[in-house]
Amino acid sequence: MDEGETPLLLGPVTSQRWSYACAKQLLERYVYALHKEKGLDFTLVRPFNFLGPRMDFLPGREGEGLPRVLACFTGALLDKRPLPLVDGGHSRRTFLAVEEAVKALSLMLDQPGMAKNQIFNLGNPANETTIRGLAELMRTVAAEITGDESYRSLALEYVSSEAFYGEGYADSDRRMPRIDKALRLLGWEPQRDLRDILRRTLEHAFATHRPGPDTAART
Repeated sequence: MDEGETPLLLGPVTSQRWSYACAKQLLERYVYALHKEKGLDFTLVRPFNFLGPRMDFLPGREGEGLPRVLACFTGALLDKRPLPLVDGGHSRRTFLAVEEAVKALSLMLDQPGMAKNQIFNLGNPANETTIRGLAELMRTVAAEITGDESYRSLALEYVSSEAFYGEGYADSDRRMPRIDKALRLLGWEPQRDLRDILRRTLEHAFATHRPGPDTAART
């Protein structure tokens, strides 16, 4: 996905989850219109799946509801429950360490002339994986940091998107950002690989939250 060339596609009105993407796109268009018609200077950032400790609430521990995929899988690991794969987990995503995203934002503030009137993708194409691949890697990392090999064989459970999210769910199969503009204008390039990001994130989660009350019975 190129910031200036790739078409911004949206799903049908009947797929209500697209309202989230539609709202973000509408705001971008409004900001750009103010730039063209009123001379407003801007910098727009498009985040592609930032990961790190405390990025979302853990259901049953820090809140209720459906968090994003990292927290959803982390909660399942802490309880040794099956990791739910929505529609099989075939969608592909890239993942970026949150501290590297913060570094990019700092560079934009430190170099306002280079960031002025620009749109930047912030992601790490080298960390692309399927959601199923993410779940499998998180099981492996959990086993490594705890010394408990049973995490490697924790079940991956197929769940339909309708059962998990309700009616009206739809999503894109793949989101892959081009990030060469950030490298060219800001000198920014992500370095952290996905295993390293997940290790630090899960170490924090396991250190902060005790396993669920029935975890021992399942081991």
